[in-house]
Amino acid sequence: GRGYAETGHVDAVTVTPGLVLAYVQGSRPRPYRVQVRLRTLDDADWDRFLDAAADRPGHIAALLDKEMPRSLADCGVPLLPGLGELEPHCSCPDRGHPCKHAAALCYQTARLLDADPFVLLLLRGRGERRLLDALSRRSATRAARAARQKEPEPLPGVRASDVLARRDGRQLPPLP
Repeated sequence: GRGYAETGHVDAVTVTPGLVLAYVQGSRPRPYRVQVRLRTLDDADWDRFLDAAADRPGHIAALLDKEMPRSLADCGVPLLPGLGELEPHCSCPDRGHPCKHAAALCYQTARLLDADPFVLLLLRGRGERRLLDALSRRSATRAARAARQKEPEPLPGVRASDVLARRDGRQLPPLP
């Protein structure tokens, strides 16, 4: 499978939530249709991931730089597939599990994941735009909550009533 991936036997890879699909050229003239399925995350998992990402501004910056910080990858949400979690299917007659065509797709997918963490997040169920919008809303909500809880600082300067008061303590007549 690694040899097939390295020598360009894997055609364009399509990643959608829970599915990686490609055509892999084998020994026969027609390429085999190969897909690998992976469970998508539920809403509770996504909430935990978004909370972890929004906790540190560096996480969001790293994601925008196409990097997955280790602390975010280890936030308690099963981002990386575990043992037996990948379900490969291939149209070839090979009885191996996975066959070399599915293994080639897995190798090629691993390269894509290394290059862009949003591929993994899409595979787990949410695309880049949707995640960034959710992170932006979550960060704005947290900033607004923090601002409401913080005591306002006194404004610099002198109160107008103090400036307009006469020295003898009486108010000056109103301005025209």
